[in-house]
Amino acid sequence: MPRIALAMHRSSMLYEAAIAAEIFGVDRSDLAPGGEWYDLVVCTADGLPHPWLPELPTASYAELARADSVVVPSSDDVGADPDPVLIAALRGAHDRGVRIASLCTGAFVLAAAGLLDGRVATTHWMHAEDLARRYPQVHVRADVLYVDDGDVLTSAGKTAALDLCIHLVHRDLGAAAASGIARRLVAPAHRPGGQAQFIPPPAQPRGSGGLAVTLDWARARLDQPLTVQDLAGHANLSTRQLARRMLAELQVGPLAWLHQQRIIRAQELLERTDASIDQIAVSCGMGTSTTLRRNFHRVVGITPTTYRASFRLTQP
Repeated sequence: MPRIALAMHRSSMLYEAAIAAEIFGVDRSDLAPGGEWYDLVVCTADGLPHPWLPELPTASYAELARADSVVVPSSDDVGADPDPVLIAALRGAHDRGVRIASLCTGAFVLAAAGLLDGRVATTHWMHAEDLARRYPQVHVRADVLYVDDGDVLTSAGKTAALDLCIHLVHRDLGAAAASGIARRLVAPAHRPGGQAQFIPPPAQPRGSGGLAVTLDWARARLDQPLTVQDLAGHANLSTRQLARRMLAELQVGPLAWLHQQRIIRAQELLERTDASIDQIAVSCGMGTSTTLRRNFHRVVGITPTTYRASFRLTQP
C-alpha cells in the first residue's frame, strides 16, 4: 500500500489540498490491482489535525521521510519564505529517496528547498515568470499541465493538480486504476495539450500615436498577405527601425507579432463563430486549414477543433 504524506503548510490552499485528499485519501481499493489503495497521512507543523481534513490520520513533518511520496499543495503567498522545518523535512525525505510532488504554486516550496535545481518544472502560468526569476536554476515551463522528472514532479495551475494526481495513480497502480478513478470523478484520465490553451492573449497597445495606429491597421487586415515591409511602410519606418520599436514596446519582433495575431484571431473565431476551419484559416491569413492546424497546435498545444470544443462561447 503506497504511503503518501500530504504536507500542509501555513499558506496551503483548499482546492489543491482537497484534490489530493480526494484522490489518495478515499478508499478505492476495488480499483487497485492488488486490492489496496493509498495510505494517506496529513502532515502538519505541530502534528495536530488540520481543520480542513480533521478525519484523516495526522502526523508531524518528521513523517515525510517515512512516506513513499510527499505531496505539497499550492501556496496562496508565493512571496513568503516557507517554514524552515518543512524545507528541512522535504530535503531529508528527498535524500532518503522519497518521491516529491507539488501542486500548482507548491512548486515555490520545492524550489525554496532546492529540489528543483537543474530540473524542468512548472507551476500556474500566472506565476511561472516569477518562479523563473526568483529561481534561475530552475527550467520553468509554463505551457504544460505537469512535469514528471522521476522523483520530483510539479503540476501547473489549479485543476492541473488533478491531472498530476491521476498520473501518479497511473504510475503506481496502472492505467486501469487511473482510468477508473477518472471516471468516478467525471474527469478525463489525460487531457490534451497544456497550459498554453488557457493563457489569455497578451494585452494589445491602444491609442492614437506610436505604433498603435499601425498595429490596429494590421489587425484589420489579417486576412491579407501582410509582410514586415507592409507594417514598416505604414509606420513610416525602416524594417530595422520597426523591429527595434516593437521589441522595445512589445517584446516581440514584427514577424512573430503578425503570427501571434493570426493565432489570436483564430482563437476568437473558434470561440465566437460557427465558421468552418477552412473559413477561419482564410480569415486569419493562414490560407489553408492544414497550415492553420499545424501552427495552431504548435502554439496552443491542441487542435483548433479541440480548442473550439473546450472554449466555444456560442452554440451551433
